Amino acid sequence: MASGGKGLNATGEFFRRRDEWRRHPMVGNQLRHATPGLGIAIVAFGIYLVGEAAYNRLSRPSGDHHH
Repeated sequence: MASGGKGLNATGEFFRRRDEWRRHPMVGNQLRHATPGLGIAIVAFGIYLVGEAAYNRLSRPSGDHHH
């Protein structure tokens, strides 16, 4: 009976040690902290590209087909 309880504790300890890397500070969502404004910058750049494409379509003269 004691060995059954000890085996369960040893198994629990084994899995606890195997999962320690998941709680390491470098493994978590650190990319977001390393690049704090990257998401906002990507959204702003995307809006700029869409706005520029719309402006170029609307401001181009209809008879001008040069690139």
